[in-house]
Amino acid sequence: MTDTTAAVDTAAVPKKKDQADGGVDAELVGRLVEQARAAGLQLTGEGGLLQQLTKRVVEAALDGEITDHLGYDKGDPAGKNGGNSRNGSRSKTVLTEVGPVELSVPRDRDGSFEPQIVKKRQRRLTGVEDMVISLSAKGLTTGEVQAHLAEVYGADVSRQTISTITDRVLDAMAEWQNRPLDPVYPVIFLDAIHVKVRDGKVANRPVYVALAVTVEGTRDILGLWAGDGGEGAKFWLQVLTELKNRGVADALMVVCDGLKGLPDAIGQTWPLAVVQTCVIHLLRNSFRYAGRQHYDAIAKALRPVYTAPTEAAAKARFGDFVEAWGERYPAIVRLWNNAWAEFVPFLAFDVEIRKIVCSTNAIESVNARIRRAVRARGHFPNEQAALKCVYLAVMSLDPTGTGRRRWAIRWKPALNAFEMTFEGRLNPTDN
Repeated sequence: MTDTTAAVDTAAVPKKKDQADGGVDAELVGRLVEQARAAGLQLTGEGGLLQQLTKRVVEAALDGEITDHLGYDKGDPAGKNGGNSRNGSRSKTVLTEVGPVELSVPRDRDGSFEPQIVKKRQRRLTGVEDMVISLSAKGLTTGEVQAHLAEVYGADVSRQTISTITDRVLDAMAEWQNRPLDPVYPVIFLDAIHVKVRDGKVANRPVYVALAVTVEGTRDILGLWAGDGGEGAKFWLQVLTELKNRGVADALMVVCDGLKGLPDAIGQTWPLAVVQTCVIHLLRNSFRYAGRQHYDAIAKALRPVYTAPTEAAAKARFGDFVEAWGERYPAIVRLWNNAWAEFVPFLAFDVEIRKIVCSTNAIESVNARIRRAVRARGHFPNEQAALKCVYLAVMSLDPTGTGRRRWAIRWKPALNAFEMTFEGRLNPTDN
């Protein structure tokens, strides 16, 4: 068969005024809808217009694939006695975004035809798999995803199948976890959330999260790590060492909670980094030792401490707090005294830096999304399942990019202050 196909100059073809931007003729679509309405055909649902269109389009694509495979059109005399030939079709039902669709998949006599649009043993089109992953990322359990598919699409999909679909992200997660990182970050926030993992018995396990702000002012989650017990500085040292090995040569400031030994681990990794204890964590831990009836009064008494203009002023205000509350709550006084060296660094910096790094609010918003996804599941069968859930939640944080733009705007004043305060370190290549 001679190939008579010629390239078409699409610019020379006049475009109909009612043609849709996606290349589909709007007039044709209108006729289809009118025909369906006249026949009493529903747009969606079983046997609806979208299902029938999906069936016809996919079957036409499959027919085109086998034509390319055999080298001749259906019924073309050129295929007579040509060796391989068409051999009827087989029925196959696939799950699509418009519900289950029964397809007639063409076959050839020697069995060498390998369809690509709907591969052998494939039971779901790509859009459905993306939908399952998206629903899981938003915190739905496998049971809830199963119920959603049954209710909206009339599809019976097992929980094991849903779990298998979400396992597709494991390779992407491994690649993401080992990607190279920037040589310097203005701020790195460190925190851990706890998830329940069934390993013989259900127990709380920490998932370590490192979130950084880039020199452009955008948010970058550097990685996720599952621990094997309570949150510990020793494990954090392993995490920090991994970050350094992935390219992070310097961090100007590292904001963390008051975990004992963590400042030393940070110092071993990045000797020049300023370690800042999260003020929110410090306040939260203070309330653990106070009666609920005194929460407001203690918060009011501590506010002048962490808003003081200098370290000396903060020390004087803390003296006032000790005088007022030290006898009743000595544990709070001891807590602040033990954390003082890591609490005061931000008091020496510009107000723009103070506003940004005096708490881990930046990472708390990420943790809130993670906790929402984790709580829906109760507990996980293993560590990998827990990490997969957390990864999916993290990847769905900013689908529109609005948050990224908001972050960049919010961080511009702080980045200017960092450039002046840590001269030469924020952009070492400029030296």
